Amino acid sequence: MAAAKGWFLHQLDVNNAFLHGDLYEEVYMKPPPGYNLPNDNMVCKLTKSLYGLKQASRQWFHKLTSCLIDYGFCQSKSDSSFFIKSSSTSLTVLCVYVDDIILAGNNLKEIQHIKSHLDATFTIKDLGTLKYILGIEVARTTKGIALCQRKYALDILTETGYLGCKPSNTPMEAKIELSNTSGTPLPDPSIYRRLVGRLLYLTITRPELSYSIHALSQFMSNPRSTHLDAAHRVLRYIKSCPGKGLFYSSSSSLQLQVFTDADWARCQDTRRSVSGFAIYLGDSLISWRAKKQPTVSRSSTEAEYRAIALATCEVQWLAYLLQDLQAPITQPTNLYTDSKSAYLITQNSCHHEKTKHIQIDCHFVREKIAEGLIKVIPIPSSQQIADIMTKPLPPQLFHQFNDKLCMVDIHAQLAGGCQSSQS
Repeated sequence: MAAAKGWFLHQLDVNNAFLHGDLYEEVYMKPPPGYNLPNDNMVCKLTKSLYGLKQASRQWFHKLTSCLIDYGFCQSKSDSSFFIKSSSTSLTVLCVYVDDIILAGNNLKEIQHIKSHLDATFTIKDLGTLKYILGIEVARTTKGIALCQRKYALDILTETGYLGCKPSNTPMEAKIELSNTSGTPLPDPSIYRRLVGRLLYLTITRPELSYSIHALSQFMSNPRSTHLDAAHRVLRYIKSCPGKGLFYSSSSSLQLQVFTDADWARCQDTRRSVSGFAIYLGDSLISWRAKKQPTVSRSSTEAEYRAIALATCEVQWLAYLLQDLQAPITQPTNLYTDSKSAYLITQNSCHHEKTKHIQIDCHFVREKIAEGLIKVIPIPSSQQIADIMTKPLPPQLFHQFNDKLCMVDIHAQLAGGCQSSQS
């Protein structure tokens, strides 16, 4: 939204955020080391929130919410960390993550007034124009906004000793099949858990890694040698393009479109299918997911239909969020699937023995079609971008879909390469 509408983007940090929280219940603590009390049986009664207190984060957020609402903001019903203040001349949006805040809006004076109000209430660090937040680098030009986690990616490679490794052209081998029994148990599982945990955060700006890291995270409880080898393959792929990230075009429209796919019985241990979707706002990728389905599907059609239902839920949430941002969806969202049979189920209002056990998903999807929220459209598998979210692909197909995820590498020239063109 900020890229498409040309909003200002500023960031700020709250000093000692948790110390601002007010306590509404009696909380006692043992005296800290070095603080002597007249009686050894005495304890301290807290009058304000304190770091390390279980209530600290909740009380801080309650205090911030009250402050913003008093100033005229409205808390979004779709996302509780989202606050909107609108008037006849301005629209200002505030996003908060613990004590890090992003301010976006079309009126710079209003943004400065909000900063002054927050500084008078909490004392803040004004970090100016949004450049780097939560490990994410933000670069802006007249063409749009680029997000990447290059420093974070290089830190992972340095820590694991893979900074000088031979690069790989895909994050996972095309025909690999991981299971709970493949390979030998690792002597120290914490190495694997820490690595996969760090890689999970990288998927914020690297959607092409979603399936690979989704597959690796399933073996955190009992990792084996083959799982660690697959994780090292991901590191070698990251080495090939550490600065790659999302790009949001300034000329993008504000219409949603969705690509959804499923890989039937992908999991070797449970035979559950994997759902995947990629949602675009105009030309910009804003939401994606690779997720194992909660139940076993009896056919590929059923797996594909459950993937459609999952994507429909996400579209409904995004519709609410866009409405809060005063950019409501005015026409049905095109939802593309490469399963002709799943498409026909969405068009058939009758239930029969092959679909009666998935009636909840059937009713939900058809209801949203009737409301005009989505419109299901069949496409060939060769154009199904969401395929990259459901299975490991061979290099040619992987790069074909990867080029359509609206990603760029603003650091490519520093590495002696060139930026790939977008499709």
